[in-house]
Amino acid sequence: MTMTHTITNQRNDTSFPVNEGETILDAALRDNRIYPYGCRSGVCGACKCELVSGSVDYGDYEDFALPADEKKQGKVLLCQATALEDVIIDVDEIMTGASIQIKMLPCRVGKLERLAEDVIQLFLTLPKTQEFNFIAGQYIDIILKDGQRRSFSIANLPKNAIDEGLELHIRHVPDGHFTPRVFDSMKERDLLRFEGPFGTYFLQSEVETPIIMVAGGTGFSPVKGLVEQAMQENPKYQIHLFWGARDIQDLYMDRLAREWAEKYSGFTYTPVLSESKSDNWSGETGFVHEAVSRSYEDITGYDVYASGPPIMVDSVRDTLKAKGMNPQRFYFDSFDFAPPA
Repeated sequence: MTMTHTITNQRNDTSFPVNEGETILDAALRDNRIYPYGCRSGVCGACKCELVSGSVDYGDYEDFALPADEKKQGKVLLCQATALEDVIIDVDEIMTGASIQIKMLPCRVGKLERLAEDVIQLFLTLPKTQEFNFIAGQYIDIILKDGQRRSFSIANLPKNAIDEGLELHIRHVPDGHFTPRVFDSMKERDLLRFEGPFGTYFLQSEVETPIIMVAGGTGFSPVKGLVEQAMQENPKYQIHLFWGARDIQDLYMDRLAREWAEKYSGFTYTPVLSESKSDNWSGETGFVHEAVSRSYEDITGYDVYASGPPIMVDSVRDTLKAKGMNPQRFYFDSFDFAPPA
């Protein structure tokens, strides 16, 4: 018989069961409770919370995600920790996920389009007999034949995914386990399998709150969903998007971002190139977090959304905290490989 323990969230006085060896985060998701989380592999630190009482196995994680001093202070990573007895935690519950159920589903490749030399837009056609609900900005795991997983953000809105399929932006990773197949041999109608949706990188701002969004490379993918959702809900959202890339061709949907700026008076777009080879480029250069810093002296009162490589997300966090950013209003999607199955 599998032993179970009870996890109680002191913040809202709710409880749910966790099986022996099951992470607290997995148990919470199974109970349709959505706490802050991101990578699910002990790297990004988004699921860090306070362990009020009870003992846990802390699992495997990167030291920078849970430094020793924070562990001594009673912090724990929900995506890695397994309960050894009944446990009380203190964490903000973002929303109840009754309508957002994690599923494993088959799908077919619907359309492939090369957006840049090393970026492909891939649409996955969903089974017509299965309902798949998600929130713009969440991600899915592609399940490979050997059981390994690769995580990709969903770039379109749920209402569009019904007809278009799930839109993914996939960057080629040399010697990668999955992306070379996408670029070299994948074709329409190919059968794949995925699990999701995952993540808590979705729009959580009120329309009155100004927003700074920072994307690095294909970190534009979830940002696309967030912007489209915001403008669908209320075109009066005030959003300033900074998109950092190496060269001009890496701004693979630059035209779309400029169209947003023309269509919505509250939307501002600043592309930033770190290695521009074009003599015609007169825009921002350098690292994207530096461009944000140059543009704003004080961001007290702003919500900040960042998605891209971990080093970029960390740089945005550190730089903007010094500019008055409230850490509780910093939402991020730190791109990293999903854990092996």
